[in-house]
Amino acid sequence: MFIGHFAVGFGTKKLAPRAPLALLMAAVAWADILWTIFLMAGWEHARIAPGDTKYTPFDLYDYPWSHSLLMLLAWGTALGGAYWLMRKSATGAWVVGGCVVSHWVLDWVTHRADMPLYPGGPKFGLGLWNSITGTMAVEIVMLAAGVGIYLTATRAKNWIGRYIAWAFVAMLLLVYVADRFGTPPENMHEVAQTGLIATMVIVGWAWWFDRNREFQSTPTN
Repeated sequence: MFIGHFAVGFGTKKLAPRAPLALLMAAVAWADILWTIFLMAGWEHARIAPGDTKYTPFDLYDYPWSHSLLMLLAWGTALGGAYWLMRKSATGAWVVGGCVVSHWVLDWVTHRADMPLYPGGPKFGLGLWNSITGTMAVEIVMLAAGVGIYLTATRAKNWIGRYIAWAFVAMLLLVYVADRFGTPPENMHEVAQTGLIATMVIVGWAWWFDRNREFQSTPTN
């Protein structure tokens, strides 16, 4: 899943108004951020295997430290705990931690049975990626819902908060479609490098327009 993760980031902003959207976007993408780093470091492994599922050409056979449920619970606890130490907001800490763990849940829905419960443990997956139409429909609907929640809970303070926010949504959709119908990458190092850069751009962009929006009512969390 790709834009479905960022849909969760958008939607959970309403639950934790004081949490920067950039942090929520980083939290939902935390597993993939780690995955790109661990791939480049040689700590986790994947291969390009067109046909592994109908939707993606990747065989994700070894990523227990970034994508197992147990480790995402640990990473979520760490990020949520760090947020609590900085902001002293229990609600915000739970939301940040929950965003990290949500990655496993959404990937469990889309992946084939390659999502580990813990390093070396059993793997699960419902296999939505075996339906291109189903995958795209679910993710686009999720994004529309998440963006709708965010935009109705906040209002733009200036043109950045209004137009750059919409440009961000358009960019996510464009990248999503281009990635699906583009040519497969040449190697996994290219995938990891491109993915890490793209995620950093997404997080930075979210920080830019979110700081130029404000909540419709006074936030309490």
